[in-house]
Amino acid sequence: MPEVTNTTQGSFYFILTGIPGFEASHIWISIPFCCLYTISIMGNTTILTVIRKEPSFHQPMYLFLSMLALTDLGLTLTTLPTVMQLLWFNVHEISFEACFAQLFFIHTFSFMESSVLLAMSFDRYVAICRPLHYASILTGEVIGKIGLAIICRCVLAVLPSLFLLKRLPFCRSHLLSHSYCLHQDMIRLVCADIRVNSWYGFALVLLIIVMDPLLIVLSYTLILKSILGTASWTERFRALNNCLSHVLAVLVLYVPMVGVSMTHRFAKHASPLVHVIMANIYLLAPPVMNPIIYSVKTKQIRQGIFNVLFQRKVY
Repeated sequence: MPEVTNTTQGSFYFILTGIPGFEASHIWISIPFCCLYTISIMGNTTILTVIRKEPSFHQPMYLFLSMLALTDLGLTLTTLPTVMQLLWFNVHEISFEACFAQLFFIHTFSFMESSVLLAMSFDRYVAICRPLHYASILTGEVIGKIGLAIICRCVLAVLPSLFLLKRLPFCRSHLLSHSYCLHQDMIRLVCADIRVNSWYGFALVLLIIVMDPLLIVLSYTLILKSILGTASWTERFRALNNCLSHVLAVLVLYVPMVGVSMTHRFAKHASPLVHVIMANIYLLAPPVMNPIIYSVKTKQIRQGIFNVLFQRKVY
């Protein structure tokens, strides 16, 4: 591979990697990837359409679900171009600017996914622990402010790491390990002191990747305490069933995230194929599984999809 010594050169580019060891089979591998992307786009678009068209879904729970669907759709559309053009047309090059733009959107939408799930756990807490105040606490204005806060939080979290990385010289091989641009993949190509970047990345992990699931666990601890302390077995089952979709969505995000972290930490010398598979699961599992989970486990969404497809009205 040629060496690149100056990040300001107009011809600077990175080389994306497909599925290691299966380069000759990329056209066949593209079939399941295409199916997964199609499921994600159609599933999340359907949920957004149902929530927009049905007035009965203009409630806090479904508005947060629409935020989740928008985030999943954004994450899908961010990785789709480079992944599919590599598998279909064997295009490996990506420009310096395009790579940084993709990095920004991938990490922003990933953080947004975590933030929206945190907001949804707060919604479940209020609905179960303070049902009489639910409508007065989660008003349309409050939900709008929460959505704006999520966007600002994630954008402001990612931008500094982007600027910190962009100022550094890339003078090593410009071969990336994935078919899209990730911060942890690009930082290893830098030939300069990256301590500031490392400390900032550590702070981000604590503030978002660690804090969000801890707050989600806290909200469910309070929910369980409330349910077990006051409700009958029937009411307990109903309340827990209402939380099941959200719990599954949390697991779909954080289990692959922990898997990727453990792989990078303890399996550095594992086959590149292992790292590629784990990264693809992490980025594809939530956008693909979330619409399936909410369509299967939420009766109202399932009925709303049926009504939209057959142009029936929900009363």
